[in-house]
Amino acid sequence: MTDRLPHEKGFHVSWDQIHRDARALAWRLDKQGPGPDGSWRAVVAITRGGMAPAMIVSRELGIRTVDTISVKSYSHQDQGEVKVLKAPQAELMGDGTGILVVDDLVDSGKTLEVVRRLYPKAHFATVYAKPKGKPMVDTYVTEVSQDTWIFFPWDMALQYVEPYRGRD
Repeated sequence: MTDRLPHEKGFHVSWDQIHRDARALAWRLDKQGPGPDGSWRAVVAITRGGMAPAMIVSRELGIRTVDTISVKSYSHQDQGEVKVLKAPQAELMGDGTGILVVDDLVDSGKTLEVVRRLYPKAHFATVYAKPKGKPMVDTYVTEVSQDTWIFFPWDMALQYVEPYRGRD
């Protein structure tokens, strides 16, 4: 067996798959909010990866108030210091009560840890979760191993890849 880079154990997600999984996330969140009817006040997407799932979740749950928090923790495939580049409206957020914070993936949990400190009462939901980050998320759809690199459709173009175990 050949030595592989960490991202070579890849999980490729198509547009159809992210749409189905984000809808499944919405179904798990339906009627789970703190409102009298189980509603949420707003959805906040962690950009950039959380934008597509947040849009789908907000549509499915009929939530019209949507904002973003821009957090940078990766440069290409290297995780570094977490920085908040743009925060959502302060008057909307408060301590996070009734706010649904959505991201595509929780990996190490560092991004969600920073956002959770800002909005401790928000509900954190991701489509995919890795074991290290799972304690930082309240709701997720699919768990993947820590050494799996998820290839999202907004980062991909079609091309040939070698089989996992290499060539014959």
